[in-house]
Amino acid sequence: MIKKGVWLSRLWILTVISAGLSFRQEGSFLLAAAENEKTAAPRLDREAAPRLDREAASRFAKLALSCIQKEYPNKLDHVMNDRREVQGPRRLHPAFYGCFDWHSSVHGHWMLARLLRLFPDLPEAVAIRRVFEQNLSAANIRQEVAYFGQKNRKSFERTYGWAWLLKLAEELGASNDPQVRRWSANLQPLADTVAAAYVDFFPRQTYPIRTGVHPNTAFAMAFGLDYARQKPHPQLEALLLQRAREYYGNDRMCPASWEPGGEDFFSPCLIEADLMRRVLPPAEFVGWLDGFLHLGTPIGSESRAETLFNPAVVSDRSDPKIVHLDGLNLSRAWCLYGIATALSATDSRRQVFLAAAETVAASSLPYVTSGEYGGEHWLGTFAVYMLDQAEKAR
Repeated sequence: MIKKGVWLSRLWILTVISAGLSFRQEGSFLLAAAENEKTAAPRLDREAAPRLDREAASRFAKLALSCIQKEYPNKLDHVMNDRREVQGPRRLHPAFYGCFDWHSSVHGHWMLARLLRLFPDLPEAVAIRRVFEQNLSAANIRQEVAYFGQKNRKSFERTYGWAWLLKLAEELGASNDPQVRRWSANLQPLADTVAAAYVDFFPRQTYPIRTGVHPNTAFAMAFGLDYARQKPHPQLEALLLQRAREYYGNDRMCPASWEPGGEDFFSPCLIEADLMRRVLPPAEFVGWLDGFLHLGTPIGSESRAETLFNPAVVSDRSDPKIVHLDGLNLSRAWCLYGIATALSATDSRRQVFLAAAETVAASSLPYVTSGEYGGEHWLGTFAVYMLDQAEKAR
């Protein structure tokens, strides 16, 4: 029998080859999995894992810049209280009106801020700074804050958009660049508003939302914890730690065979595990993970959790819901990388998680630049965040 780690690494190589990937192909700029497919060895090559380099960062930046100030098409999440509120996206949201919807605009800003910090000399750096100077003005953020305070806005972008807003605030707050620090200060009132919404909402949410799309509770809590720890915000951190244990601490045997759903961009099982590795001490997390993903035996063909390590099939990238599955592959990969970082170097499952992460990442990275706006307005963010997690896992 082929050893499990070797089996997964061979699957990874076969996935890359079957997708026709070449580092030189248009759209596959991140994958050097096999510079020459004919000579690719059937093993996991850590040097061939996907990486975020300056060239890739430039291409991702172009994706966000192409839509961050593009008002239409647009899908508003807007409850109209009267006819005076029949307004366009830019009038309602002067900071975050582009990239099809509010949350995609927010995480498009996060991606640009992240790329600017990682690669200050990007060819797109001047354009990124111009966009941020225009969009994240103090006046624009005041209007965004005011929107949250209006009648019938309590559930606006709850909780997916909230999570990305805090991730953006976290990223801006981590910079030493004076201009970025000014944008961070401008954004802070909105971050404070969203953090207060977390503190208000989670004590009242009796049950977690275990979906594969926007309202997923574990995803929101994971990003909320990241922000609370960096800020710091002790009240928010304590609340999320408490609620995470209450929601998920006793979970066992996640229904992995139910995944994926037809429009998922999160794995309910893996996104929960990615949260809990932030919540539990390492030794406790390993025990929890064994029970949750039923990992008492090595992962292989007999494991019911194996479906989580296989790429989702994306049949139509022109369909804005089906293309969510590319996001699922990317978010599964970031969760697998994150979980691997919580396992000791001597834990054999660490390499299994890393191999699985690269398998699912390889299946969707080439299609971030598919030419279809339904995916291109948001998938770059998932790719950049995934590659960040990959770097931390190396």
